[in-house]
Amino acid sequence: MRVALFVTCLVDLMRPRIGFAAIELLEAAGCEVVVPPAQTCCGQPAWNSGDREAAAKLAKKVIAEFEGYEWVVAPSGSCADHIRTEYPVILADEPAWRERAVALASRVHELTDFLVNVAQLAEVPGNFAGSVTYHDSCTGLRSLGIKDQPRALLAKLPGVELREMAGAEECCGFGGTFAVKFGEISAAIAERKCANACATHAAAIVGGDLGCLLNIEGKLRRMGDAQTEVLHIAEVLTRKR
Repeated sequence: MRVALFVTCLVDLMRPRIGFAAIELLEAAGCEVVVPPAQTCCGQPAWNSGDREAAAKLAKKVIAEFEGYEWVVAPSGSCADHIRTEYPVILADEPAWRERAVALASRVHELTDFLVNVAQLAEVPGNFAGSVTYHDSCTGLRSLGIKDQPRALLAKLPGVELREMAGAEECCGFGGTFAVKFGEISAAIAERKCANACATHAAAIVGGDLGCLLNIEGKLRRMGDAQTEVLHIAEVLTRKR
């Protein structure tokens, strides 16, 4: 299978090792991985801020760059959902582009969903050991049904103990531009998420969207916790230790 990796802005700018981990996982599943070099943003921040013109331009750019590949995979439920769900809406008034958006949407997957349901990855390349708790990101969970897939992959690591936190499906407070527009509310939600995660006494908080993880880690450190790791699931599945 020939797979194009949509790296995402946050991964590219804040934690590129997630992108390399995603490539390692996809290659372990037998995929040929291509990273289109001119890719930028999926346009979600613009769309969420009401800038339809910018969102449409970015949507067309992504479609043109990725529509030639058999599959498109993103290590983010949020970005994958935006391409799959919102592009046909954004381009609804341009029939030719909307048709291309719909065609691409059918081939776009979040990383763990692709590994489990399409590539059917048998073994993960890492040997991570330790206790973890998993945060279910809002968009991936509610729009793409990402729930069992990451847990199925974690189960392939015999040294991992999954400790489910209370409110695992509750928001972390990030919500993209929400965290900027409603900082105090975001901080309060993040504090509750961190408290629930810490109550499990897990060594690491794991998730599938870097935006959530940066929000959680930032709050965790401000609460005085300098020990608990906050990791993308791709990092966990490929870590050698």
